Formats: sequence, structure tokens, C-alpha cells
Amino acid sequence: MKVQLQHNGRKISYNIAGSGKTIVLLHGFLESQKIWEPFAAQLCKSFKVITIDLPGHGDTEVFGETHSMEFMAAMVKSILDTQNIEKAILVGHSMGGYVSFAFAKQFPERVHGLVIFHSHAAADTEEAKMNRSRTIQVVEDNRIGFIKNFIPDLFAPENTESLKDQIELLKAQAEQTPKAGIIAALKGMKERSDNTALLDEIKSPVLFIIGKKDKRISISQVMEQATAPTHCEVLLLDGVGHMGYLEAPRLTLTTIADFCRKI
Repeated sequence: MKVQLQHNGRKISYNIAGSGKTIVLLHGFLESQKIWEPFAAQLCKSFKVITIDLPGHGDTEVFGETHSMEFMAAMVKSILDTQNIEKAILVGHSMGGYVSFAFAKQFPERVHGLVIFHSHAAADTEEAKMNRSRTIQVVEDNRIGFIKNFIPDLFAPENTESLKDQIELLKAQAEQTPKAGIIAALKGMKERSDNTALLDEIKSPVLFIIGKKDKRISISQVMEQATAPTHCEVLLLDGVGHMGYLEAPRLTLTTIADFCRKI
């Protein structure tokens, strides 16, 4: 069921389906809730599943010049409040993982579990912040050109040919993201807090999903973070870049479903 909610005077778009334990699926940068449709269709047979368009993405409006991870997390909480949901398992892909950590830091009592999908808990390094600033300038100058180069680079090189149709679809969906939404997300990621200390404190179970060929996430950094939580599991994917939900859909879906059932 597609739902719209007013938050701070702007429109949020999300979908809800199924019943049982709640799973919230959070997409990444330049994506929308559409990426989760195949996963949601299966997960809603056993769980209540909420997919959300994060600010400035999909059908959710742009809220300001910067969309902080904390702001996005508060938006997720407002949806859970509206639906009278006390606790949820958050599944966050890439930027959605940053939002999941921000949510867990602000609202730990609302977290049943975390699935961190090609993401991590650390803040941007100074080098990464400079790269974000450069990316903002590229987007200002040529938004479409940036998208066309950015999306294919998220995949392991050996998967780009077999997934060329999905890559073209992702590009087309990303092109619907307004310049203001892209830049607001980049600024939010650039300024995000370091949440590595949260991993020592978190009581909820955590699952990290890592692609061995992910150019954007350091495997060693994530593996080190995975040693901190009391209950933590890791899925390490061979021949997968930053897009495991497309590069290894069956394995990642099954692993997420099994994790959610047992916690």
C-alpha cells in the first residue's frame, strides 16, 4: 500500500505491506524505494515491510540544502510513529546504512536489529570530504553526466555486462533525482557523525553485508567494525561490488530473511 505523510510541511512517500515483525528497507544515494521491490515482494510474506523514499529521492520532496543522516532518521521514526510500530529491523543500503546508524544512535529503544548493506559506521575522512565537495561541483555542472558515470562504477567489472539492463534502469531512475536532492544528500553524508562507538554499545543484533569488489567500502574497515557488537554476523560476497541486491540477489535476500527470522 502506497502512503504519503506530511513531515515538516513536505511530502514523504513510502509503502507498507505484510504483517508480523517490521523490516524497514532504506535505499542508498541516487536510489529510491523501487530498488527494494523484489525483496519486499518476498519479505512481506513473512514480515511487515516498509520501503521509504528518503528526502530528495523518489517521490519524497527536498527539505533543505542539507539532508543530514539524523534528519533522515527522524523521518523514519515519524513513519514508525504514524504506523504505531514500536520496534523495527532496519536494512540500509549504502547511504541507507548511514541513516540506520543515525537512527540507532538517536532511538536505540526502537531498533530490533540492523542490516548494514555495503555501508559502515565511520564518518568521512578528510580526503572523502574533499571528494564529496568535488562531486557536488560535478553535479552542479553536469548532473546527468555524473549519474551516467557513477552508476556503472558501483558494480564489480565482471557483472556490468550481465546486469546492463538493470544498470540502465538504475540510471533512468537516478535521473529523476533533482539536483537539489542529490546535493543535499552529498552534504549530509559529508557532514555525518562517526558512529563507530555505537557498535560497542548496541544491544541489537547486527548483520554486515560486504562485497569483496566494492570500490567504495574498505573490507578491512568493516570487518574491524564487525568485531565490536555483542551479536554480529557478516556475509562476505565473492565477485560483488557495491550492489549486492542486484549482483547476488538470492543469497542476500535469503541471508537477510534468515537473520530477521531468528532475532
